[in-house]
Formats: sequence, C-alpha cells, structure tokens
Amino acid sequence: MEPKRIFVAGSLNIDLVIQMERLARPGETLAGSDLILIPGGKGANQACAAAKLGGRTTMIGQVGSDAFADPLLSSLRGAGVDTSGIGRADCSTGAACISVLPNGENAIVISPGANARVTPEFALSRLQELRVGDIVLLQLEIPMATVQAVAAYARERGAITILDPAPARTLPAELLAQVSYLTPNESEACVLLGHAAETREVATQLRALGPASVILKLGSLGCFLGTETCFGPISGFVVDAVDTTAAGDTFNGAFAVALSEGLALADAARFANAAAAISVTRLGAQSSIPDRAEAAAFLDKEAQAACS
Repeated sequence: MEPKRIFVAGSLNIDLVIQMERLARPGETLAGSDLILIPGGKGANQACAAAKLGGRTTMIGQVGSDAFADPLLSSLRGAGVDTSGIGRADCSTGAACISVLPNGENAIVISPGANARVTPEFALSRLQELRVGDIVLLQLEIPMATVQAVAAYARERGAITILDPAPARTLPAELLAQVSYLTPNESEACVLLGHAAETREVATQLRALGPASVILKLGSLGCFLGTETCFGPISGFVVDAVDTTAAGDTFNGAFAVALSEGLALADAARFANAAAAISVTRLGAQSSIPDRAEAAAFLDKEAQAACS
C-alpha cells in the first residue's frame, strides 16, 4: 500500500542563532558566537523532517518579499518538500532570534512576518487534494483561526491531525476536539492544563480536554503515549546534546512519516524518539534533522547495543 500524504500548514522562519554562555539580563549586553542564519519555523521544520525521513510532504504557508524567502524555499526543496502550497506576501519573512546555551537549551523570540498572512482561505485553498487517511501537521505560529479551520477541514475529510501546541498557550475546546494526536512537551502541557502533574495524570487530563490521543514529549526520556490502545512510556535515547532547537519538530515530522507508512503506535513513537535524539546532537533547526538512512542506522546501533 502506498504511504499516505503529509500536509504541513504552518510557519516558515529564518533563524538567527547565537551561542551564549548565559542569557542577558535586562539592560545588559553580552558577547556571543558568530551569527548563524538557518532555515526554520515550526511548520517548515516539521515539513523538512517528514520529507527527509521519507514522507511525501507538502508545505502550506507564506514567505515574505525579502532576501530571506528564497533560502527557506531552497532548503525545503532540497529536503524533498513540495513547496507549491507556499505563497509570497508583501511583507517581511518570519524570523526567530535564538540564543543557544552550553547545555543545548535555548531561548527564542519570534517575529511572525508573513506567517501572520496565512489566512483560513489561503490554507484551505491549498488542501483540496487532502484525502481520507492523509496526515495534517499543525502548530501555533500561524493565526489561530487558520489552525482551527484546517483542523476542522481535515476531520471532515477523514484525515489524521497532529497538533503541536507551541508556542504554548491555552486552546479552545472546539479545536482540541478536532485533533487526532496532541503532542505537547511538559511545559506546554502545564500551560494547557493550568498546572503541573505526574506524567500519567497529565496524559489523562489532556485527553479529557478533547483530543483523541495525546503524546507527551519528554526530551531525553522519550515520550508518553496516552491513546485508547496504548498508555505508557516509550523510552528515549542518551546522546550528547548540543542544541535542542527543532527536536520537537523533528519528532512530529518523524511520527507523521511512521503513521503514513502504517507503523504501530509504539514503533512510530520509537522512530520519532530516535530522529529527535539525532537532531539535538547538531546545531540549528533544519540543519540538524537526520535523513531516513541516519535514523535507520541509529536504531540498528541501539538495537545491537541492547542485545550485547
């Protein structure tokens, strides 16, 4: 059976990355590394990950009319993403200023730019080829009205929706009810619930908000599956982290690919954990995402180590 198609409706940003010893305090100026410009944006990152890992992927979004637009499009095309769903708005391209700390953690400030021009009408006009069983990836760096419209349309068409609730914010019940898989990390889960809790309780409470299934991303610990058929942890992988930028996006893109190929949930989550683990060993967003051969080799090595 041919794998299902993957559509990503979301943001495209140019990432301006500086490595820092620590974050600056108000009124303080610190020296960092040389500035690095890297293609990013949560939507584009997920599309890049899905395509590099073997998915038939189409990106839906907007770039601006400045010098940053073409590098973003070139990066996606180089990864194998269909960019016919991307428009050009008469404004600046989205951008993210990212400070990366020595332990790999980061702090990010976003300028929406053209991402704010991804209207419901724009997005839905580029989803006409969506079919039953196809997969739609969503995040929260485009207007909420568009996210809701796309999620509702995908459900009407019988597609699978995967929502990454980032940047963190509370979400309307009518959106959550349209979601097949909600994939927050721990901090995003706390925002959605309004409080912290033990992992199993978080998964249970998040499902009660409306999504069919929840996958709680736990960084190096892996993830926790909260679905009707699977309820428990899927172990992560120990690696030397350099930069966690796009690790969650890599997870979502990889998970979508695994679902599109019909893998069982636990196997899909393990594949996603592996891809995300590889990504944190490299600097940047799309530049850190592994291809299918790398992910397969990583899993084979881990399997051999477990048997030795």
